[in-house]
Amino acid sequence: MNRGWLFVLLGSLFEVLWVMGLKHSHDALTWIGTVLAIVLSFYLLMRAIALHLPVGTVYAVFTGLGTTGTVLVEMLVFGEAFNIVKVALILVLLAGVVGLKAVTKAPQQKGGAA
Repeated sequence: MNRGWLFVLLGSLFEVLWVMGLKHSHDALTWIGTVLAIVLSFYLLMRAIALHLPVGTVYAVFTGLGTTGTVLVEMLVFGEAFNIVKVALILVLLAGVVGLKAVTKAPQQKGGAA
């Protein structure tokens, strides 16, 4: 995994945190944590795009992983009802994210041999 995709993965983790924060924040400290997670999430997304990864693929992977993580955390941590259809749709989403990542070419290094 190159550094750009690592930024996407980390940004997605922070996305899960800020989305949970939007629902569960209840005081100044938790709201500050939510805002910091938003800033870090989008900073990491911008860093990934700055490394010449394709914007459309990066955004699809970022939102797909964030959505998956948010649904799983809501079910596993916050007791949201388990729904087999929802899990099946998350697996379809993950298959699409993995497929999109697999067919995306790695960025060309500047100054490398042709």
